[in-house]
Amino acid sequence: MATSSSSLFDPEQLRRWRLILGKESQASLEAMGPGACLSGMDAEMDQALSAIYDETGDLESGSGQRSAGLGGSAPRLAKWLGDIRAYFKEDVVSVIQADAIERKGLKQLLFEPEMLKSVQPNVQLVGTLMSLRGRIPERSKETARMVVRAVVEEIKKKFEQSIRQAVMGALNRKEHTPMPSASAIDWKWTIGRNLKNYNPDLATIIPERVYFYSRARKSNAWTVIVDMDQSGSMADSVVYGAVTGSIFASLPALDTHVIAFDTEVVDLTEQCGNDPVEMLFGVQLGGGTNINKSVAYCEQFINEPKKTILLLITDLFEGGNEAQLVRRLGEMVASGVKVICLLALSDSGVPSYDERLARKLSALKIPCFGCTPNRLPELIDAALRGGDLTKLATSSTISKQ
Repeated sequence: MATSSSSLFDPEQLRRWRLILGKESQASLEAMGPGACLSGMDAEMDQALSAIYDETGDLESGSGQRSAGLGGSAPRLAKWLGDIRAYFKEDVVSVIQADAIERKGLKQLLFEPEMLKSVQPNVQLVGTLMSLRGRIPERSKETARMVVRAVVEEIKKKFEQSIRQAVMGALNRKEHTPMPSASAIDWKWTIGRNLKNYNPDLATIIPERVYFYSRARKSNAWTVIVDMDQSGSMADSVVYGAVTGSIFASLPALDTHVIAFDTEVVDLTEQCGNDPVEMLFGVQLGGGTNINKSVAYCEQFINEPKKTILLLITDLFEGGNEAQLVRRLGEMVASGVKVICLLALSDSGVPSYDERLARKLSALKIPCFGCTPNRLPELIDAALRGGDLTKLATSSTISKQ
């Protein structure tokens, strides 16, 4: 007895496959049974996905014919962004949004203020804005800063307290205490946590809470140098590295320096202490890489080697003098500097990196590994306490060398 084709396939499975495979699969899947014909919300979801993932998808006209022009399409794109937020979870929205920019060449549309207001702020979008920094028109700059600031605040919200606790705990300092002592006020932390209480009429901040240290130190106990590779492949790491640098800069116990490099070296320390958003707009992604030049620049900040951490964030594709770089880093380690090479500081894992150079640095007892931001407090704590950083690198769940 023959069995009808409709009974061989679960309609729900056919519906899912139709959404995955797109419009071109419609006829074949319909022949297998009901479920492949989409309607209602499913049809709207399919239309949103097809704009990016179907070969003939088009965000501008919705016509199924790819267009070479992007003029006048910002309102349609803004609607599309609203649709995907309605149908998908936040992490999926971020992936689709990144694919839209990459697959459809929509970077130019990020120059429209109304478009920027519609996007889902995330680290990848900030990287894209950084790469386009010099081409963003004046009318869109403030909106772009709002997007970057939203991401910066989200990163700080996630990691600032844990990093501060790690640093203070490692330096044997107690938690903040309500005991009043003017000399023990942590001014940077107090001001930063109370910026939302700025009174424009009085032109001053009215703090809800003042933060104190029970044993305040007027001098910096440690020097931390964040040296970031700003080549295009390191975009996410630069965003996390810059915000991390601003958190370090807010701690009185640390003398923090934030450096970015490609073939040239840019000192972002002053901007880091004032506004991490402006610091990120001071970074120009892309170009070559001269790690040796940046490490040579960082040497001037080393006063007490045994109380200095060099956080080198790079994929180690050196375009400068590699032999001199290895020698220079080796001398730093021999003097007592704690050198850590992060091949990536991101959520997405380790990008392609120079394994040969990583092995050379590992032979100097410089751990080289990828680190997610949530592991950074553990890393800093181990460095300040004199822990075994090589062991920490070996235990890394991302990648190590």
